This record gives sequence, C-alpha cells and structure tokens, in this order.
Amino acid sequence: MVFERGADAFIAAAARTGIEVEQLYAHDVPERFPDTVEELAGYDAVLLSDIGANSFLLPPATWVGGRSRPNRLEVIGEYVRAGGGLMMAGGYLSFQGFQARANFARTPLADLLPVQLLDCDDRVECPQGVRPVAADAGLLASAIQGAPDLLGYNRVLARPQAQVHASVGQDVLIATMAVGAGRSLVWTSDIGPHWCPTPFLEWDGFAPLVDAMLRWGAAA
Repeated sequence: MVFERGADAFIAAAARTGIEVEQLYAHDVPERFPDTVEELAGYDAVLLSDIGANSFLLPPATWVGGRSRPNRLEVIGEYVRAGGGLMMAGGYLSFQGFQARANFARTPLADLLPVQLLDCDDRVECPQGVRPVAADAGLLASAIQGAPDLLGYNRVLARPQAQVHASVGQDVLIATMAVGAGRSLVWTSDIGPHWCPTPFLEWDGFAPLVDAMLRWGAAA
C-alpha cells in the first residue's frame, strides 16, 4: 500500500520561496490539532485542505470517551479575529465536498470564509480542463496569469464584502476577506492531483502563486 501525500508539491513550492509549512495529516488532526488560541498564536496562518469538519469537532476524548472538549472551529475563529490568517483549499473534503461530507456550512468556520457554502455536494468536475482567469489587477490575480487548466473545484458564492481575485468559468477560484484583525482566503481548487494536475504543479508560476497566497494569509 502506498501512502499518497497530496500536499507534497505545494509544500515544496512554499519552501522554494522561504515559507515553512508544518503539515498535520488528516488522521492526526483529531488528536493533535491545537485546542487553544495560545497554541495557534505560534503560527502565521492555518491552511485547511481536504479535511472535514468532524476531524476538528470530534477528538478521541469526545468521540470515544464522551468527554467535553473545546470546539476547535470556534478556536480558529478566535485566532483569526485576533489577527491570524486562514486559508481553505478545495478538495473532496473541503468546503462541503463529496456528498457534503466535509460539512463546514453549518459550523463556526463558515462565517470566517469570504464565500458562502452551498448546502449540497459542491464539487465541479472538469476533466476537459477549465482555465483560471484573473478577476482584478492585484497581486493574487497577477499570480494566476498564464496558469494551465485545472480539472475541478468546489463551487461557492462570494460574499458581498469579499474581494474576488480569480475565477474559473463563472465561479470563484481565489477570494479574500478581512475578518476582525485577521484575514481569510479561499483557493477553491485542490493543492495537488487530481484537480490540480501535473502540468499546473510543474508550471513555473506555481511557486509564486503559492507564495502569494500564503504571504497574503500570513500578512507577510
């Protein structure tokens, strides 16, 4: 059995621009994700990708032991409003995801995002490819110029106060929003295959795009 690590190319791209990403695998999140704002304060931003809401809401102490624990999605909210950054990337367990099993729409995290989540399976599969298009003249939009096709994304709706920087078809690809003293960003496609295919990962603009998104999230 091969353990596929879908974030490897993304983390390597960040490292090439001097950004360190500390990864928690999905199976480690219920046990190891921080319970407090103080623990999260040691990080510039939190990036969620292909990890459902239940992994945060049901640590082993609650799921197995029936004990009360902090709501870590509320903790993320406190962290962001106090000045932290949040980024959500798309995938089968992002936003609402496959059969809506990511299920963030009715959680405290939904209010932090610059987009509204659909109450359904929100995946849009594009095996034929869909071209990212810049939606404004800012840094994040410039970073997507000339990008290869993507193969899918999660469909979301931009909030009125959000800034949409790039789109795919008629839908949001990159959007940002201020949240209290902090900020949030969404990238609605994946950070690895299959939605973010090999030509995209090998594109010479991939590392600058990763850098632009992470530095915006970290206010760096």
